[in-house]
Order: sequence, then structure tokens, then C-alpha cells
Amino acid sequence: MMVVALIGMRGAGKTSVGRVLAARLGVPFVDTDAEVERRFGRPIAQVFAAGEVAEFRLVEAEVVAEALAGTDAVVATGGGCVEDGATRARLAAGFAVWLTAPAAVLAARCEGSGRPALTDLGGVAEFEAVLARREALYAECARVVVATDGRGVEEICEAIVAAPGSPHPRAGGPRR
Repeated sequence: MMVVALIGMRGAGKTSVGRVLAARLGVPFVDTDAEVERRFGRPIAQVFAAGEVAEFRLVEAEVVAEALAGTDAVVATGGGCVEDGATRARLAAGFAVWLTAPAAVLAARCEGSGRPALTDLGGVAEFEAVLARREALYAECARVVVATDGRGVEEICEAIVAAPGSPHPRAGGPRR
């Protein structure tokens, strides 16, 4: 087995899917956003509000590198981790699954969540703008792409473990 890294925009379902997938596979679940918050000692929204975005990205890259260096885990990454070139290379070298959904679905899922703004646009326009910037980056890393809109968590997990090249022996795919 190896690490399965879940990538994609906020609201795509990385944490929800990651918890269920890890339990299904009997491996640890790592939420990199939770670890980043632990290291800062406060929520990510407060880190952004304090203008510490550059520091956040450095810590995030370190946390993701540590999580990907482990074995037998499901890792939910922060949506922007792919903006770091070294992180993209690490993700591409492993088994990264890009969880997708339309911008309107992502915006609706995140409404009222208290997550920091990524642009001054707000709402669906913000998700469209950020997704346009990150789509190619996610594609560069992903071995598998799974749409999450209109699907339950179990169905999404099934799509991941059944994907060609899945690294998990119980998934039925070939091992790398």
C-alpha cells in the first residue's frame, strides 16, 4: 500500500471522503489543514486574516511533504497546496486523486463555513476564478479524477478504490 492523496478545491469533499476511505482501507487519515492549524495554534482563517499567507504556504508545503513521505494513509490536502511546485512533484509521484465539482456546487458547500476568501470576488465567481487558475495544476498531479457532485461519500470511495492503478491491494487494481 501507499499514500492516497486527495486534492481539489475547498468544498470538493476531501476531508469527508478521506475519513471514510481511510476507515474502509484500515489506514490512518491525515488532514493537512488540521495539522497546519495545530502548528500555527489557530484556525487558517485567522492566519490569512493576519496577512500570513506566505508563512501559511511554507508550513503547508512542509506538512504535505511529511504526510506524503509516510506509508499506508489517506491524506486530505488543502486546496491550494498544488500552487507549490515541489508539492506538485511529490503529489504526481504518488497516487493523487482529484475530487472535482462545479464552481456553483463548491460555493454552495462552503457558504458560511468561515473559510478565508481567496479573491475579492466572493461566491461562485471566486470559485470560478480560483478553479481556472488551479485546474491545470490539479491535472498535473492527479492519477485519478472523481466528480463528487451528486454522489455520496461511499460511491466516491468506491470510484477511488476501483480506479485503474489503485495502490491498495483490497481495491483490486494493480500495485505499483
